[in-house]
Amino acid sequence: MASFNASSNPLDFLRGCTVDFDLNTGLSKKVETGKRYLSQMKGMFADEAALEKKIADEGDSLIYEFHGLPVPETPGDFAFGCSILNPGKIGDEYYFTKGHFHTLLETGEVYYCLKGHGYMLLENPEGDWSAQEMHAGEAVYVPPRYAHRSINVSPDEQLITFFVYRADAGHDYGTIETKGYRKLIVERDGKPEIIDNPKWK
Repeated sequence: MASFNASSNPLDFLRGCTVDFDLNTGLSKKVETGKRYLSQMKGMFADEAALEKKIADEGDSLIYEFHGLPVPETPGDFAFGCSILNPGKIGDEYYFTKGHFHTLLETGEVYYCLKGHGYMLLENPEGDWSAQEMHAGEAVYVPPRYAHRSINVSPDEQLITFFVYRADAGHDYGTIETKGYRKLIVERDGKPEIIDNPKWK
């Protein structure tokens, strides 16, 4: 009869593992962390002058970060992690993640909201789009073929989400960086409102 034995390497993707996303258990050295600062979002917001002014006035502050595990990039595995999007606006446009398609376009993804209030902006190459609202405890399903971007509409709370998708899907950020999204979510009279993107190409 096999006895319980804690593994010295808790990230065993062949036999299964438990991950503490508080990053307080020694896993922080194994977690792949990405960060996006204001200066890395140039060209992404509609009001470029407002972005430059914010950097000049407040410095190159952090907009969001994401944490993932180095899961094998094979068709049968799932990549997963968490995203932390700070509150804030550039002009009247809420902070957002860059957004991406998957390199394997026919790939879906699930986001589970752990904290905050936000939207997932979706758009496919054919021009169909939607904005899915999310609060803590709600999950958003991103269908295959849809680019997706998280948007934090809270004035003072981080938007924290957990995500999972097929591990070999890859990321296509370049299309969004070049074209942007057809729609923006901005603040109007203290509330989120969806408008056409004047810079959409």
